[in-house]
Amino acid sequence: MADITIPLVDLHAQYLSIQGAIDAAIRRVIENSAFIGGPSVREFEESYAADYGVRHCISVANGTDAIYVALKMLGIGSGDEVITTAHSWISTSESISQTGARPVFVDVDAYYAIDADLIDAAITPRTRAIIPVHLFGHPADMTRIMTIAQKHGLLVIEDCAQAHYATWHGQRVGTFGVVGTFSFYPGKNLGAYGDAGAIITNDEALAARMRMYANHGALRKHEHLMEGINSRLDALQAAILHAKLPHIHQWTAQRQRIASWYDELLAGAPAVQIPRVREQATHVYHLYVVQVSDRDAVASRLATRGVQTAIHYPTPLPLLEAYRYLGTRSGQFPRATANSARILSLPMYPELTRAQVESVAAALCSGRH
Repeated sequence: MADITIPLVDLHAQYLSIQGAIDAAIRRVIENSAFIGGPSVREFEESYAADYGVRHCISVANGTDAIYVALKMLGIGSGDEVITTAHSWISTSESISQTGARPVFVDVDAYYAIDADLIDAAITPRTRAIIPVHLFGHPADMTRIMTIAQKHGLLVIEDCAQAHYATWHGQRVGTFGVVGTFSFYPGKNLGAYGDAGAIITNDEALAARMRMYANHGALRKHEHLMEGINSRLDALQAAILHAKLPHIHQWTAQRQRIASWYDELLAGAPAVQIPRVREQATHVYHLYVVQVSDRDAVASRLATRGVQTAIHYPTPLPLLEAYRYLGTRSGQFPRATANSARILSLPMYPELTRAQVESVAAALCSGRH
């Protein structure tokens, strides 16, 4: 296998582009020696909420905890069911299980999001909530999902881990449901230098409960009003995220520009399906995912040419061993199953050059008829 010349993501290139701001942010935290909580965390929470257009941002240790804390403080627990997509990272569904509730999976649509046409059939008297995942950076059909949720009196928790600032009909994802949850894992569109996450909401009472639960059940030290968990964003990560925040819109625009290059170069490529984008959506391209029939061979060929790829994700959630107990039937999730054998994530990060994209496209198209 050749050395990687075009990585899937290049975090060092991003660091070099804003090195002064990152170094200064880290230095300030060290000089202040406030490593848990403190001004850096408050500054990021307030800035992210203001920039996103919401009243409250509650930072947590990671994106998985963001979902779990939200579910717990919304009263989801034993005996409940929560509907979510068959195609996501396991954080979405395991957070449901950790509350004592049962995940109910629904197949995906042509845009890798939960298929809104199939949600009604999954609703039972035990259903309490829906978690749409805005996978790869493309919004789910929030118009349909909110209509269904309102009809049945269900909560909506939006998993925005891969879709910071994506919009549906001009409205940002994460602002349709009662909460939106985010991951700031290093490779995300807005990423820390370790694990980090957040929840956004306009519900003041809910925000207070979530903040309390994530901090051992206390808003003030030693004043524990409930039992909670330890899920706090550390100050170094908050400072890094705050330093990156002014650049997120420029980075998003560049991701969209790079996606347009891929679209242009791959539009006529035989047996390569490029990402579809709904007319009502803005895609923020956390990942640029194509479909090819001979995926593993294509990935191997790209690797020999120094192009790193990945599969997000190789197995639909309900087909994982962890969910054998649900008794999934063969053929129950046809689209998610078919996609899992064909999807391939190509390099995508704001610092990619046109020449690099052309190299990836040429490698992908070589030998295809």
